[in-house]
Amino acid sequence: MIKEFKAFISRGSVVDLAVGVIIGSAFTSIVKSLVSYMINPLIGLFVGGINFSDWVFKINDATFKVGSFINAVINFIIIAFVIFLMVKLINKFRKTETKEPTNTEKYLKDIRDMMKKNDEY
Repeated sequence: MIKEFKAFISRGSVVDLAVGVIIGSAFTSIVKSLVSYMINPLIGLFVGGINFSDWVFKINDATFKVGSFINAVINFIIIAFVIFLMVKLINKFRKTETKEPTNTEKYLKDIRDMMKKNDEY
């Protein structure tokens, strides 16, 4: 059983997943800071510092914090948009790999070209 666990944990996909989760949590804190300390105050300048968190309604003893939910939805949209922009920027600078065609692909291309040549006559 220990050998199986060692084989499982040594797989590249498990290690990649662990690294992805760790980097993802670090990236989350960066994005939250960006949104909380830079973007939200900027938006507050344009909307007059509206704070929805005080919006509540009550039915008997139940309190529904609608404003907090609205704030969470707005923050989610802002965070999602910031992540979209960051990924787009990263992809812009990432080198695109040009893959060398395999022998099979070269052979099939030659066959295609020969068939096109035969169709012309």
